Order: sequence, then structure tokens, then C-alpha cells
Amino acid sequence: MVELIINGKTVSVPEGTSILKAAETIGIKIPTLCYCDDLEAWASCGICVVKNVDPRTGRARMARACCTAVTPGMNIVTNDADLMKARRTVLELILSNHPDNCLKCTRNQNCELQKLAGQFGLTDIRFERRLKGQPVDDSYAEIVLDRDKCINCGRCITACHDMQNVFALEYNGRGDKTIIGPVAGRVLKDSPCIRCGQCAVHCPVGAITFKNPIKTVFDKLGNKDIVGVAAMAPSVRAAIGEEFGMAPGTLTTGKIYAALRQLGFKYVFDTNFAADLTIMEEGNELLERVSKGGKLPMFTSCCPGWIDYCEKKFHDMLPHLSTCKSPQAMQGAITKTYFAEKNGLKKEQIYNVSIMPCTAKLWESQRDKSMSSSGVQDYDIVLTTRELAMLIREAGIDFANLPEESADNLIGSYTGAGTIFGVTGGVMEAAIRTAYFVTNKKELGPVEYEPVRGMDGVKSAEVDLNGTKVRIAVVHQIKNVDAVVEQIRADLAAGKEPTWHFIEVMACRGGCIGGGGQPYGVTDEVRAARTKALYTDDEKCTIRQSHNNPEIAAIYKDFLGEPLGHKSHELLHTSYVELDQYR
Repeated sequence: MVELIINGKTVSVPEGTSILKAAETIGIKIPTLCYCDDLEAWASCGICVVKNVDPRTGRARMARACCTAVTPGMNIVTNDADLMKARRTVLELILSNHPDNCLKCTRNQNCELQKLAGQFGLTDIRFERRLKGQPVDDSYAEIVLDRDKCINCGRCITACHDMQNVFALEYNGRGDKTIIGPVAGRVLKDSPCIRCGQCAVHCPVGAITFKNPIKTVFDKLGNKDIVGVAAMAPSVRAAIGEEFGMAPGTLTTGKIYAALRQLGFKYVFDTNFAADLTIMEEGNELLERVSKGGKLPMFTSCCPGWIDYCEKKFHDMLPHLSTCKSPQAMQGAITKTYFAEKNGLKKEQIYNVSIMPCTAKLWESQRDKSMSSSGVQDYDIVLTTRELAMLIREAGIDFANLPEESADNLIGSYTGAGTIFGVTGGVMEAAIRTAYFVTNKKELGPVEYEPVRGMDGVKSAEVDLNGTKVRIAVVHQIKNVDAVVEQIRADLAAGKEPTWHFIEVMACRGGCIGGGGQPYGVTDEVRAARTKALYTDDEKCTIRQSHNNPEIAAIYKDFLGEPLGHKSHELLHTSYVELDQYR
């Protein structure tokens, strides 16, 4: 423990604690802008400047509170006239290079710079306004980079480099000509970007955001010749409540169903159903590879950020990817075939909307011809959790007070295995529950498979499938997959038995609960709350194994035939191509 003085009060905190966090222990909030609890501090903006006063001489040194660790005997002043002047000057300088079109910005009323300006009561700035005059990079359909709004805080770069190891964003230029973007002034589509959206979810302003499709959705739902259909991903139910003032991890499943119907969707389903369907296909694919000598290890394929990363960086691993589409893609195909046939609808008249925690899911819905396996594009549009919240607010729906409703039948019911797809290890745990039953002819007990849970970057375990020892691994946060791939390559080069047989990969930290389309302000504490919510949802389910879902049994009996069958391959499977990191 380290003892110091902050604003005249004695404080004792663990060694290594920053001045910023030490001040919080006694209720003092030092203003920040570049700082983010989820990222390593590096003191870019200077808003958090404080004084460290020498008690013997009275002389003060300035320190940046976010990245300066406490030392014994420090005498910190967090607020006086000099500090207020310094902070105000820094803020004015930032605002002099920032557009003032807040009313038209997607981050309006949810912008850290806007809040800080309000906190300081800034109504005018002393400096000449000088914008960067940079073109908007909208080369991707999923992510928009508006450099004029960028404040050079570097949070996006830290997320892209340190969290993800993707290196799609860099500092270009020097001094006041510094521009953040892909290297050498390229656009996003010509960079290694995998569309994970971690840059956007960590940006404090509206510099990295998304194309707003809300008007299109309202127009489509207002067309009486169109049948609106919506389905949401597992993790959306554990996060969207944050947009409406609810605590992180508040389960809002029934409220989302109700809100979607009020928005005008005639049918409301749940992508958890397709998660159960994915397990039936992927689990059987794994067992077939193990028994017939197929390519091992097999990687999961439900994360589009991981697929994009693999197609760009690990061409030799493409044969190791499961050919199964993601739950989103399966849900889309089934909606415009099986569901349409059962309800006498033409696939062309269905407006199919997916609600996802992920910015890469829009790309996935259009990635190749297999995403139009119904004969038309299987999903017409993909909305992130944040975008659905915008729709709900614009429609004037009182989300917090909505009554709970249920999803529609046929492709709307799900099991506990389906809902845990939203957390790291969830896909693996769901697969184990079913693979264990298929091979051992009895249910896994207890149903919770603890070895694949938790926030370790790579988790390994071994499961006994009727005498066959299957080694598994779970990877989340895309930077952690590189070492796993190198181990696989070493195994293959040496002609050895693979270290693992089955590997789950999720691009974002914590899995989909930490996706780039989720509400802003994510930290490990928030991820833990969202994760707990999905495990709670699993525990509350009467049926917790995918193979026991009656609607899954019905779709195979009435439509698909059997897992890995001809129709399943047509609708539920895909293929992969080699891409260049820099086009």
C-alpha cells in the first residue's frame, strides 16, 4: 500500500495505482478525455493534469493523472485556478479543430467531448477554428471514418493494435497535421481492417461510427406490401438496456420482442434458434472429421471478424475452418425458405432484419453468393444493438416499461445452449453438450462446462466422447489467435497429433457481449455483467441442449432431412477465399 495526500486528505491505495484511480477512492473525479478504463493509459490529451506539490518548498510539478502511478508522500492537488485554466485551454484547442455540427452527429448526447464541454460550461473558444478538411472514409459499408471529427486521442489505435493486433489504423503525418487512419493515407477497404468495430466502440466522439440505416428501415416497415421479420442475436438482450438507463447485464429479451412488434415487424424470431441449428451442423461436422480423418483442428466459423482475419492472414488455415455459416446467416436462409414456405409467403416480399452486437455482421450478410442461398439476399439489412436503440427512441417507445412478450413459433424457440453463444466459450460449451450426447448416448452432467468459461485469452480442455479424447481450445480477442495458429503450424510441420481438435475463436474480448456494435463504455466489469446475464438466461431455460429443441427436431423432420445432408449444405454451409491484407 502507498500513502499519499490528495487535496489535503490522506489516501492509502495499492502500489501501482494511478493518481486518477486514487482520487476516485475519495470521491474526486478528475476530468479525462483520451483515457478509457478498457485501454492502457498513455496521456494524450492532458485534460487530467494535476499538481504534485513538494511539501518542503511548495513548488509544484504537473503530472497527468491517468498514467502517473502514486508514490509515497505525494501531495496532489487536483483542482485550483491554474489547473482549471490549463484544462480549459486544452479543451478549447481540441474544440478549435473539431466540427460543431453536434445535432447531426450520431454521437449527439452520447459524446465524451460534448459532455466535457458542458461540464466546463464552454460557450465560446478563444482560438481560430481550423478543421482538417479531410474526406470522409466510407469505403466500408460497416464503419465510417470521419477524420474531421477525430481528436487524435489514439484510443482507436490502441484498440486496433494492442487489443486486436490488426494494425489497420496508424498515425499519419506529424504535429498539427497528424491524421489517424490506414497507413499511407489508404482507405479502410484497402487496409487489414477486419470490421470488428473495436475502434468505433472505444472512440470518445463521432469520428468512427456507422452508416445510419434507420430511415430505410422505417420506410420498409411502412410499405404494406412487405412483411417485416426480425431476429436478434444472443448478446443483444444482455446489453441494449444500457441504452435506456438500465444496469449492464439487465436481461431484456421480452422487451425487445415487444419493441420490435411496436416498430412494425409482423414476425419476431430469435437468432438463438439458429445457434441451436449451428450446433447440430457444426457438431456433426466435427464428429465426421474426427471419425473420417478430416482436416483437424477445426475452427468455429460463427464470428465474421475472425473469418475476415483468417481469409486475409492465415490462408493455410482456411481448410480448417468449419464450413457452417454463422447463426445469423443460417437464420436468414431458413427465414426465406422454410418459414416462407410454411406461411405461404414469397421470399421477395419478406424484409428480413438482423439485430447484432457486431459491425462485421453487415459485411457477412453480403460476403458471397452463399449469403443468398434462398435465391435472394437472405438478410436484407443488419442493425447493431446501438442502431436498434436509435430506432426504438425515434419511435417514441418507452422501452424500460414495455411488457414482456414472446418470440413467434417455428424458428423462434431456443435452448440455454443457444443463448450462451454470445459469450466466449459459449459456442464450445454448447457443442460439447450435444457432441457428448451424440457419442455417449446420455446427457452431459452437470450441463455447465466450466473449463471453457472465464476471461483467459486462451483456454484449453479435454473432453471424453465415448472413449475418444477430444482436445479443445477457446480463444477470444483476435490478437490471441496468432500464437494458437503458430502452434498448429508447428504440429503440422512435425507430423504430430494436433495440440487441439476443435477451436472456438471470437474476435472481440469476451465474445459477442463485447462486440463493436454494443453500447459504448464497455469495460471488463461491463463484460462480466453481460456474461452473467447470458449464463442466467441459460440456467432459466427448461431445455439447455440444442439437440433437445423441438423446433430444431421439426425443421430436420419437415425440411432439412438430416445434419450435413444435401439441403443443409445448400442452405447452411459456405466456403472461403484467400484475400490480401492490403488490396
